[in-house]
Amino acid sequence: MYKLLSHNDLDGVGCGILARLAFGKQVNIRYNSIAGLNREVKWFLENESKDTFLMITDLSVNEENEKRLENFYKEGGQVQLIDHHKTALSFNDYEWAAVHVEGEAGELHSATSLYYDYLVKHSYLESSNAISEFVELVRQYDTWEWEKNDNQKAKRLNALFFLVSIDEFEESMLERLSKEAYFDFDDFEKKLLDMEDDKIVRYIRRKRRELVQIKAGGHYAGVVFAESYHSELGNQLGKEYPHLDYIAILNIGGRRMGFRTIHDHVDVSEVAGSFGGGGHEKAAGCSLTEEAYKQFVAKTYPLEPLREDARRNRFNQKQSTFGTLYKSKTDEFLFLYPLSNQAWAYEKNRQKQQTKFSSFEEGEKFLKRNYEAWLIRDEIFVQYLVDEVKRQRGKENK
Repeated sequence: MYKLLSHNDLDGVGCGILARLAFGKQVNIRYNSIAGLNREVKWFLENESKDTFLMITDLSVNEENEKRLENFYKEGGQVQLIDHHKTALSFNDYEWAAVHVEGEAGELHSATSLYYDYLVKHSYLESSNAISEFVELVRQYDTWEWEKNDNQKAKRLNALFFLVSIDEFEESMLERLSKEAYFDFDDFEKKLLDMEDDKIVRYIRRKRRELVQIKAGGHYAGVVFAESYHSELGNQLGKEYPHLDYIAILNIGGRRMGFRTIHDHVDVSEVAGSFGGGGHEKAAGCSLTEEAYKQFVAKTYPLEPLREDARRNRFNQKQSTFGTLYKSKTDEFLFLYPLSNQAWAYEKNRQKQQTKFSSFEEGEKFLKRNYEAWLIRDEIFVQYLVDEVKRQRGKENK
């Protein structure tokens, strides 16, 4: 008999689907939260027979269970832990663990891709085109490679995972992976996913009006309260507000929070780790601890949301040679203009400031971080220029 303890997200359930393909009814599968895993491991070690092969995927255990598993293994028990989070690399000290973050070519692993390689290598499972494509979709989504490759199929697979129960998702995937030559969604799923795409667009449009900005731990973070579509929301907000180092998404009801970033210079697994969580460089999460609550809830509650940049301007546009006009949260006009191809400066309420920038992007980041500024509409920009002309003429006539 086999027992698999895995995470309850797409990557963790992907491991469960592979285990079912490999072992059929001979495997007992339990999906767990990060906190729930250690209870399951403790129960297994106290109640299960050593004849049962314990497999743990996409999660790692606490120090107490780490020692217990080592004793279990030394006493003849069968155990295999497979993970891809860098916070679990220390488990490679044990014969019963394999933790690999990336492959030889630099590609990031997922638990599903590592587990697939393990099952095929040990002849538990025969590879196929359909299974391989499914595994790759899970890998790309879990490592955020889908965003770089614009792999909408990987994104939609995760969306489908959240639209149905885990049991329904498992059953559907098992049927097509065992029978079909290639992986694809059926017609009903495609219609369902099209409807879900529209729903996500509306949800993000509403939530981006609620984003607030804070400075936390040396980073500038955007904070939003949301119960759904964390990955899509974090990704889109990161693109629309690139001056922010990361987006923190809080699920108050679930007492959880997630972190997402689009930047290479930020590792949100380190941010999550400071609150007892973990994850990947681009996506991570943690429980809403008392410290996290103070930082991301109590501190942000009184703040006003960031204003959105004007979206349909013809004249007041970014990187314009005429300059670009912003407004601050304290109603100051901020005019960012080029001195040359490599130098930009800004005025505050028509007064020149000393700070210079090497690029437009650097200047805009400064204004948005320090003034919470937003790009104003064309009509205000035109009036600003008209008033400036009048002001200059008034000086000349004196």
